[in-house]
Amino acid sequence: MNWEQLLSLKRYGDTNKRLRKEQDETRLGFEVDYDRVIFSSEFRSLQDKTQVIPLSKTDFVHTRLTHSLEVSVVGRTLGRKAGKKLIEKYPHLQNIHGYQPNDFGAIVAAAALAHDIGNPPFGHSGEKAIGEFFKTGDGQVFKSQLTEKEYQDLCDFEGNANGLKILTESRVGREGGLRLSYATLGAFMKYPKESLPIKPSNHIADKKYGFFQSEKEAFVDIVNELGLIKRGANNDLSFSRHPLAFLVEAADDICYTIIDFEDGINLGLIQEEFALEYLINLVRDTIQTKKYNQLETTKDRISYLRALAINTLINEAVDVFISNEEKILNDSFNYALLDKSKYEAQINDIIKISINKIYQSKEVIDKEIMGYRVINTLLKTYVSAIINKFSGKLSNYDKLILKALANKIFVKDEDNLYDQLLAVCNYVASLSDSRAILDYKKIRGIYI
Repeated sequence: MNWEQLLSLKRYGDTNKRLRKEQDETRLGFEVDYDRVIFSSEFRSLQDKTQVIPLSKTDFVHTRLTHSLEVSVVGRTLGRKAGKKLIEKYPHLQNIHGYQPNDFGAIVAAAALAHDIGNPPFGHSGEKAIGEFFKTGDGQVFKSQLTEKEYQDLCDFEGNANGLKILTESRVGREGGLRLSYATLGAFMKYPKESLPIKPSNHIADKKYGFFQSEKEAFVDIVNELGLIKRGANNDLSFSRHPLAFLVEAADDICYTIIDFEDGINLGLIQEEFALEYLINLVRDTIQTKKYNQLETTKDRISYLRALAINTLINEAVDVFISNEEKILNDSFNYALLDKSKYEAQINDIIKISINKIYQSKEVIDKEIMGYRVINTLLKTYVSAIINKFSGKLSNYDKLILKALANKIFVKDEDNLYDQLLAVCNYVASLSDSRAILDYKKIRGIYI
């Protein structure tokens, strides 16, 4: 791979090449990507989607939206720091092509901002709930009518693949989705492969999958433009990661590791003493003990340690990225950046206690139980209505459901069962937690 291709400014539908040196410096193409994501309705819905801990009525906790904003800020810094070093290493990128260090930051920030845009309500349990509907629930009946890969898309519904669908799917008046630059789309794709085969290797890019069969054409266009390396055997589509996807992943890893931990402490799920014991190992070289001791509240003390910890991990991630940049370019680096960090043990200690005290807490488990019931009911009702609509077997109840939906479910190919089912999944995934619960209550006949 080479950086000239990887930094492509191309957008869907372009007939002429976009050159960096011809860009308007007051609003670069990569900065336009950020704007388009943040003003999208799909991004806005993240304000009412659970990050990990259910939305609290009495204490502030992070939602998918605040998490995404924070990841984008960390990603911007990661990109700028890495970009500065890359421009020093490859001066022709600046001297001949016009790229600047901040371009790398803009790409990573935009991709990081969008990294959760395809996630369903109720956190990662929402993905599992959609998959279970097709794997073990009523959706099993469609297995024989779909290809193996189409059925796997549904059984292992993936927020990353749904995100690419949102960013690239064409419909009337919105050709090419949000029409982001291919560089940003490449950085967004942490898992540039299809749903089958499942985890064909231990490479970090094979951990999950990154596109549905409905976006295969768009995916192939993106990877070819960026010059990503083909990895899949035979007819399986699998490619190397865009190098900047490692920085997007690092930004996400840094934020959820440190900030979920902070939320747990502020909500009383984790004792403050653990913050000293675990975070101090990350910040002992930068902490100002006198300043720390002057802070009077738990929130202020944890906030101070959190800021130092994030800064430490940003610098560490950039060092690992630059040290392994040539391996990343030839697809021989198989790990997340923080997996090769000198702080790996400390990070794993924090994640372990977060799993025990936060991710397996009663509040989170109760949310997941509710999420399964809500999503299963919505899928069962909407799938039935959509299938009956296109088969000409609408019941009066189906007609009422479709009127309530008011054409909110977009089906790309109305004669294609896979597109019908995926469109319903895409719609349910777009719902906020509150909207999903509201719709569930209506369907169940619960007085609101």
